[in-house]
Amino acid sequence: MKVEQPYAFKQKLLAIHEKDVRDPNYIPADDMLEIADGTVIETDPIADEVISVAAHDFADFLNTSMGVSAKVSTGKNHSRSGVIRLGLASDYNVDLKEADGYKGFLIDVADSINIYGKDARGVAAALFYLEDILSMEKAPYVKKGEIRKKPMLSPLMVHSGYGMEEWPDEYLMRIAHEGRDAILVFTKGVNETRVGFLDFNDLIARAARYGIDVYAYAFMAGDPHPDDERAEAYYDNLYGRLFRECPGLKGVTLVGEAVEYRSRDPHVGKFLAEEIFQGLPGANDVPDGKFWPGWYPCDDMPAWLSMIERIVRAAKPDADIVLWSYNWGFQPAEARVRLIERMPENITLQATFEMFDAKEVDGIKTACSDYSLSFIGPGHYFTTEAIAAKKRGIKLYAMTQSAGVTWDFGVVPYEPMPYQWMKRFENMRSAIHDWDLCGGMDTHHHGFYPSIISKFSKHAFMTPEEPLDMILDRIFASEYGAENLEKVKEGFRLWSEAITYYTPTEGDFSGASRIGPAYPFCFFHKSKPENNENAVFGTNIFSTEYANGMEWASFVSAEPREHILNLRIHPELESLKTMHKLMQQGVAVFESIESKNDKLLSVLNLGKYITNCVLTNIHAKEWYILKCRFHAEFTKESLHKILDEMEVLLRREIDNAKATLPLVDADSRLGWEPTMEYLGDRPHIEWKIRQVEYVLNLEMKKLRKAIDL
Repeated sequence: MKVEQPYAFKQKLLAIHEKDVRDPNYIPADDMLEIADGTVIETDPIADEVISVAAHDFADFLNTSMGVSAKVSTGKNHSRSGVIRLGLASDYNVDLKEADGYKGFLIDVADSINIYGKDARGVAAALFYLEDILSMEKAPYVKKGEIRKKPMLSPLMVHSGYGMEEWPDEYLMRIAHEGRDAILVFTKGVNETRVGFLDFNDLIARAARYGIDVYAYAFMAGDPHPDDERAEAYYDNLYGRLFRECPGLKGVTLVGEAVEYRSRDPHVGKFLAEEIFQGLPGANDVPDGKFWPGWYPCDDMPAWLSMIERIVRAAKPDADIVLWSYNWGFQPAEARVRLIERMPENITLQATFEMFDAKEVDGIKTACSDYSLSFIGPGHYFTTEAIAAKKRGIKLYAMTQSAGVTWDFGVVPYEPMPYQWMKRFENMRSAIHDWDLCGGMDTHHHGFYPSIISKFSKHAFMTPEEPLDMILDRIFASEYGAENLEKVKEGFRLWSEAITYYTPTEGDFSGASRIGPAYPFCFFHKSKPENNENAVFGTNIFSTEYANGMEWASFVSAEPREHILNLRIHPELESLKTMHKLMQQGVAVFESIESKNDKLLSVLNLGKYITNCVLTNIHAKEWYILKCRFHAEFTKESLHKILDEMEVLLRREIDNAKATLPLVDADSRLGWEPTMEYLGDRPHIEWKIRQVEYVLNLEMKKLRKAIDL
């Protein structure tokens, strides 16, 4: 693979259609229609802009990917051959049958192709679906007959994977192609994001052209209690003003940590989390054992929600107001369900699908402290809230990460473990049928990046449902070559098994897993790499000191959910070693494929990078153990012996870091994440190597001298 310049991945995101996909040796079946040169894509003269934009996009696809000349025209000739006719089902009295619903469509293939949508977005979705079919066939041929489809989930909300609050038109079109119909903007106020100014109304108008809604992800922590006489005016200036000045917003997402107010619930303290983090006067007093207001389902939250609802609906009656219960997933089910039983019924509840449960490793409990593919879900937290929401008739969303990436590895574009994703998707389908799950978020801070997983989830959540393994086989054959299918499946199965051995603890998420082989190994001097000036979180989102004691997962919980680190670390270490071995085996399978196309080389490169991330995580745990042993020893001989072990470990990690350099050189997306910017690229890995050499050559040599005085 060639060396990529930093941010070269963004140019890939702007290239909507892949060039020269067509297989010149393709032999069509007798029952297939050829989309030939001179094809005309006809729209109604007064077609919605979403249809017009999608029609021109499809013409570009035929020209760019299939080498077929095509153009867009307006007209109503419904029988002429060489035409792809677009229209609304209602205009032509077409019965969509099982596809009758939002974004539903019918593709009718005979001597020509007629496409009917339930709405304009349905017509666009049909064209994107037809693109998928032709791309997988690698030829402009489509089987004759009827195709009826509609999505099972909407909205599917994503954050930007192009850059924090960066939304180029081409990237919006990529999002639409992958079946997502909503984007999230971190919102501090009207036209104000976490990274500065953004013209919300311009974004809303541009996104609408691609069939995409815009949600505000509120970062508007309050102050007044809902009973405070200042509250109505205070919150109207935040939420009411937002929807008055940006009426095109589809809705707002409210999550505890970002919208805290001064609750009077006796379970919570008087300081907000932000005040604690800033170390304001009184915030560092002796702890009282109480939670922060945003981290508990407070008994006065229904009143707060009712006030927010009243204010928002005065400006926009049909706004989708989403309460995301992420922050209190560790709290007792009784408290969480009690809130659901008392919240306004026309507010949407969103629950995270897999978090908060504990997984056992050799009888030792390890809590899933954040988003992780290692646990497929649904967790007890999601299940209890889904049941309560259905009982009340409240609309249910989920945070699923189903676009393809979690916090397992902080600086990768997606996790190439498709068979583990398949298990999650099966359980999500069950949640749709059993608890009326209907939409939600499928990316967060790390943003949306098109991949085999986002394509997989797009097709997995359309009706009529198809077997998930059949969808995967089609994607694999299309991406990596039908001749390589069996080995590709073998490699992915090994990686999919590997992720089940990941340890989803706070010490891993906010430690070595966050930035991979760029992670420093500190002894006495606490070093962190340099921040990118555009980063929102940067180095603040990870710790160079391995978490101790009961860790974050238990700190924010009413009761401990995992064993103390002293008991966990050795079983977790062995689990990660198993994961590393399985990742290596998968890499070997992919390397054994003789005819590797660029996509195979890319996923192999990603797999090698993740393998090295796992090794850094293993080394980080071993480093912590050695430091603990060092501080507990009292003889010169034993101290020197531990320092010997430390030196061997650090040199192995330097080798691991050096082996990672060509991997990040080959893929500019590796080592980058929207809120952190670059923290795991070549310069940061080289910094880490220098940092470890400092520990080896200065700190440890001084220690030896101090031992032998």
